[in-house]
Amino acid sequence: MRLDIRYRTTFTYENLVRESQNELRACPRSDENQGLISYRLQTWPSSKVFAFTDYWGTRVDAFGIRLPHVSLEVVAESSVETFQRPLLTVAPHLETLRDPAFISAHHEYLQRSPHADWGRGIEAEARRQRELVGDDVVSLVLAVHRVTGARITYARGATEVGIEVEEVLSQGKGVCQDFAHLAVALCRSQGIPARYVSGYLFTRDDSVGADVTDGDVVEVQTHAWFEAAIPGFGWLALDPTNQKEVGVRHVKIGHGRDYDDVQPLRGIFCGSSSPTVEPRVEIRRVRTNASPVFDRHVRDPQMEHQQQQ
Repeated sequence: MRLDIRYRTTFTYENLVRESQNELRACPRSDENQGLISYRLQTWPSSKVFAFTDYWGTRVDAFGIRLPHVSLEVVAESSVETFQRPLLTVAPHLETLRDPAFISAHHEYLQRSPHADWGRGIEAEARRQRELVGDDVVSLVLAVHRVTGARITYARGATEVGIEVEEVLSQGKGVCQDFAHLAVALCRSQGIPARYVSGYLFTRDDSVGADVTDGDVVEVQTHAWFEAAIPGFGWLALDPTNQKEVGVRHVKIGHGRDYDDVQPLRGIFCGSSSPTVEPRVEIRRVRTNASPVFDRHVRDPQMEHQQQQ
């Protein structure tokens, strides 16, 4: 599926801001499940952008505004082609999770992290699911996926970034980030490597994830899901918020231990002001043989800098 994406965030400050420094993670990655066709970033006021790949493999666009300003607008436009994912054809036993080579390769995704630090409640729920499904890794991951959706109700504004995942489980409300963090914590508590994924979903409603039948353009927010490492297969991607497998309508930006590793936009500014933030994502499905909505030119500041040298 071909999708054109326009990510836009506007900051409006109450008072004059003297300087701001920012990092953006909004560019879709290229891997075996999707291919990046084009990417372009613009800021107002204009800035020089330095792009690099972080430790987790995500592209980061770093830019600073050094002139006084009362607003900042960031627009990232991308085009991406998504592909059908391979069928899961393995059924490893839980004992395969204890293989030293497997543990070493996935060490960082087995550890506790700030947004996926489980306690007694999560560990008890994970053990309960393990007892129900028996000695099968895939069955346990699917059980985690199902119980996450069953234990949490989608509710905007019910939580904030930084809430402990045990509290998410106890109150039973949250948004896609909370669903993903809970699933990650449940998996890790049973020795299954799991990672948090940030991206986009082509749908009109994150809570159900239904396909769009009334047009080809939607307005959404960034989305989140999780991936679990399956011995002998690789990473199995599941979307617990809407109880679906990750498919061609999902576009991955990046992954990490939790939200902090792939936060879409973070920064600091110099000034005494509280900004009003207006994020917006528009996704357009491009039919076969249609002309691209955005320019295919890929603006890569690293390459431009090398060419200048």
